[in-house]
Amino acid sequence: MAQLGIVPETAVKAVRERGNFNVERIDEIERETRHDVIAFLTNLAEYVGPEARFVHQGMTSSDVLDTTLSIQLSQAIDLLIADVDLLLAALKRRAEEHRHTLTVGRSHGIHAEPTTFGLKLAGHWAAFRRNRDRLVQARREIATCAISGPVGTFASVDPFVEQYVADKLGLQVEPVSTQVIPRDRHAMVFSVFGVVASSIENLAIEIRHLQRTEVREAEEFFHPGQKGSSAMPHKRNPVLTENLTGLARLVRGAVVPAMENVALWHERDISHSSVERMLAPDATVTLDFALSRLTGVVDKLLIYPERMKANLESLGGLVFSQRVLLALTQAGISREAAYTLVQRNAMKVWHEGGSFLDRLAADPEVTIPREELAHAFSYDFYTKHVDDIFARVFAE
Repeated sequence: MAQLGIVPETAVKAVRERGNFNVERIDEIERETRHDVIAFLTNLAEYVGPEARFVHQGMTSSDVLDTTLSIQLSQAIDLLIADVDLLLAALKRRAEEHRHTLTVGRSHGIHAEPTTFGLKLAGHWAAFRRNRDRLVQARREIATCAISGPVGTFASVDPFVEQYVADKLGLQVEPVSTQVIPRDRHAMVFSVFGVVASSIENLAIEIRHLQRTEVREAEEFFHPGQKGSSAMPHKRNPVLTENLTGLARLVRGAVVPAMENVALWHERDISHSSVERMLAPDATVTLDFALSRLTGVVDKLLIYPERMKANLESLGGLVFSQRVLLALTQAGISREAAYTLVQRNAMKVWHEGGSFLDRLAADPEVTIPREELAHAFSYDFYTKHVDDIFARVFAE
């Protein structure tokens, strides 16, 4: 404003040299004025003196508050991106470590076909790499500035001032700000936070399942001296990942209120304000903590390849059922008939135990020799493209 000749340079000098504030005094003034920005400006004037009359000239409260919130959210997202980078590094290291560690893939929680533990982690790495991109876009979305005066017409403040402030703060100008920065921007940011939280929970639930007593393929690091239960000394509980599941719910809880903040009366109301004063610090701090906690869990995760192998073999070879089905169709049997043959023998193993290969070889309707059937019972078939997938996932 001084560059435009609206405010004297002496006022700028006075504000820079004498400008100060006291939070307790601001609170005291606000108890009377019932207005936070006016309380701040009044307290500032007590330090600056007569030149304070040039402060906030032509502006409205949202010019200050909304631009400030944009800065705060931008800086918070910078911290969250750094958190994700640390998590990505941990996931990649553990994925490479177990690139070829055999384990059973599950669908509906039931044994499906063999995979590797490294592929599991690579999938989660890819999800968080997408989340990083989303956070970068969210930062770009929210890094916007509004210094446009009452109802956003620039009647009392020149657009030059808005551009000047935006350049100084590393923000973009809001093309049309009414009297507030449009809340669809904020809704997008909190929606991204919700997606990141869901990815956290997705990995946390995987670890919780793998730590179940009946599975025991992986578990959270158990510190020396740690206690799992006040009553049962043998317990080793997945407390960190259970905690992460709960934290994810909290972060996602911010999404719907942020969406509802988009619909404001006319050029503005302040129904969004009380919501954001709670959501912004709570969601960002909680997500920051959750990402850090998950990184620690992944970094120290205890992984048991032998247990994975035992579980993989626990059904006597049923995980090879599709390969047997395909082998029978290649031998000239219709898919329907082949499916019936394979399922009939698989159900015998399911209920009675034993070897799936032995059952098939003893079935007179299975015309493929045992030696050829045995070729279908190879783990190498399922891992032959693991390196290709890793190359594709970690191409960057």
